[in-house]
Amino acid sequence: MKKTVPFNGTKEQEEQLVSYIKEMKDVQGNLIPIMQKAQEIYGYLPIEVQTIIAREMDIPLEKVYGISTFYAMFTLEPKGKYQIAVCLGTACYVKGSGDVYAKLEKVLGLQGGGCTPDGKFSLEACRCLGACGLAPVMMINGEVYGRLTPDQIPGILAKYND
Repeated sequence: MKKTVPFNGTKEQEEQLVSYIKEMKDVQGNLIPIMQKAQEIYGYLPIEVQTIIAREMDIPLEKVYGISTFYAMFTLEPKGKYQIAVCLGTACYVKGSGDVYAKLEKVLGLQGGGCTPDGKFSLEACRCLGACGLAPVMMINGEVYGRLTPDQIPGILAKYND
């Protein structure tokens, strides 16, 4: 089961979103830009935010949810302060990135695509980070770690204890 950060949107965030929706209400093709703005405000599109959008636009929640799950640019899960991406593309996978990914899931206590309850780390699989010569590779907030082994994971994560 995925562990996730509980929704903690603020009244200010909701006011900002509602104001933007009112501003865009009569613009044709406004739903995706409104959803993008909502994700910019909240960092992701949990059901609570989708409900606000549906209510304020007077459209079915199913329509908002359908769009948010169809387009890869939208995420329903929060991202951690430190976003970890592990390459599971062919070059990395044959050199052991699956084991690195499994170690991260174990150490962080979450499944891929999830976020630790404290909001510190999120974990995603990706298909290529463009560093095949360093396989297996992961990236944390843009910093690349290559030639990884599962045993290196705890030491790397310790660098992000702040």
